[in-house]
Amino acid sequence: MANLLVEIGNTALKAAWSEGTTLGKTFRYQGEKVMEFILSLTEREKPDVLCVASARVLTEPQEAALSAECRHLIILDSGHTTALLGYSLPEFLSFDRAASLLAARFLFRGKPCSVFDFGTTLTVDFLDTEGRYRGGNISPGCRTRFMSLNRYTKSLPVVDTPVDIPREGTSVQTAIEAGVISGIMFEIEGYMRQYPDHIVVFTGGDAAYFAGKMSHSVFVVANMVLMGLAIMTDDYVKKYIQ
Repeated sequence: MANLLVEIGNTALKAAWSEGTTLGKTFRYQGEKVMEFILSLTEREKPDVLCVASARVLTEPQEAALSAECRHLIILDSGHTTALLGYSLPEFLSFDRAASLLAARFLFRGKPCSVFDFGTTLTVDFLDTEGRYRGGNISPGCRTRFMSLNRYTKSLPVVDTPVDIPREGTSVQTAIEAGVISGIMFEIEGYMRQYPDHIVVFTGGDAAYFAGKMSHSVFVVANMVLMGLAIMTDDYVKKYIQ
């Protein structure tokens, strides 16, 4: 029987069916009716294991509703951290960062990695050749930077992510575009110079956008969080079900 993986992020929900560590059909939902959407995925087929990782703590009624839809329920949120035990990752890591690192260990075994996740925040995490976690940093994501300029000033407009950017801005809009995008590029390139032997992995909503602007070789891996959840779920099955 297939397993169902659900990632409830800050701005959207992503989900996928999986067999072992292989992802099947994926789904994306952006709206307020999160529980209704999850239950719609289990109407025709009940998963053997339902793994739900959430940026918000799930309530007891939500847990009960999810538990009724599967044989085994795994929850990852700030109130449920035991599923991450045994992976030699620090407790302060959010579930999405931890899951992405498990996927990086799996995909690039024996290689040091720098994993950049482009979302509401821009995170970068580092693994050594043994897959050990060496630390990581958090800064505002691309859209967050654009929105904060408007929110915390009296005159700057909200600007969309541009297709092309000039080296220097020649108007308020192009100055914001060039400043934000170039700033992120300089940030990424600084990390790459600091760790020149690392495999560089991009994931998250803006991964392909920034990969297309890099002069260095990078790996763009979609759905790394779901891939990490599939690995965790498969480990759970092998340990507790088989």
